[in-house]
Amino acid sequence: MKIDDLRKSKNIEDYRGQPSSGGGLNMGGAGSGLLLQLLFSRTGWKTKIVLILLLLFLGGGSGLGNILGGGTSSNYQSTQVSKTGSAEVSDEDGEFISKVLASTEDYWKQEFERNGLTYESPKLALYTDYIQTGCGAGSAPSGPFYCSADNKVYLDLSFYEELKTKYGAPGDFAMAYVIAHEVGHHVQNQLGTMSQYAKARRGLSETEANKLNVRLELQADYYAGAWAHYVDGQGLLDIGDIDEAMTAAHAVGDDHLQKKHSGRVVPDSFTHGTSEQRKRWFDRGYHYGDIQHGDTFSVNENSL
Repeated sequence: MKIDDLRKSKNIEDYRGQPSSGGGLNMGGAGSGLLLQLLFSRTGWKTKIVLILLLLFLGGGSGLGNILGGGTSSNYQSTQVSKTGSAEVSDEDGEFISKVLASTEDYWKQEFERNGLTYESPKLALYTDYIQTGCGAGSAPSGPFYCSADNKVYLDLSFYEELKTKYGAPGDFAMAYVIAHEVGHHVQNQLGTMSQYAKARRGLSETEANKLNVRLELQADYYAGAWAHYVDGQGLLDIGDIDEAMTAAHAVGDDHLQKKHSGRVVPDSFTHGTSEQRKRWFDRGYHYGDIQHGDTFSVNENSL
């Protein structure tokens, strides 16, 4: 992706280098937040079990019932970070993230205005290992995530290397896709989709809640593709960039990850969608480049 002439976002908060990036783990509501991140993370189940047991042993399981009952990040009380993050980044990876974020700001501001709406940009917090968020404690093993309670995307840049080594998805646009996907969740929050999702999820069985979550994630993939359509129109894509994004979308598909880690696929446990679904909805967004064609909640399940 050609980023040399792009501006940097003013919405970066850099907490890297701070101890625990936020004052350490608060094992109350923060422990609940970390458990939530673990349950929906890409971490292997054996690792999840060990970490969850450790949290329970340390007294961090007070919110476990709420999590298993279908609680969402917006239900958690905001927890402020202990230090103010720097708004300026100068390292190569930080600048890349900042410029990608700025391009999402430009696109979504334009797209919202086109639909008679006002877009409020999210913050993006760079951190190391652990950080306190509005949704509790976030951790690097859970991967990049969005917190609807504080309107922030959280990213430990170690995931950049994991995309290449662990997921087999190299290239700068693979990482750009990940950022655009998380910003897509902020778009959902801005449009009210997140609150509608939270209401619809209440009382559902685990299987049905998972199916609803898949629709939420596939829509974020669509929004990432819509942003890709925009940057392509700006002449910012290099040859192979879209292929990098599609490779990343395939790599983080539920079926691909389950087969890779355990050798078996359990569709009822899918929370993000299959590799083909994730590629399909990103490609659909890339084709249309708008909000209107991204309604994953109304289509028949067989059409996802």
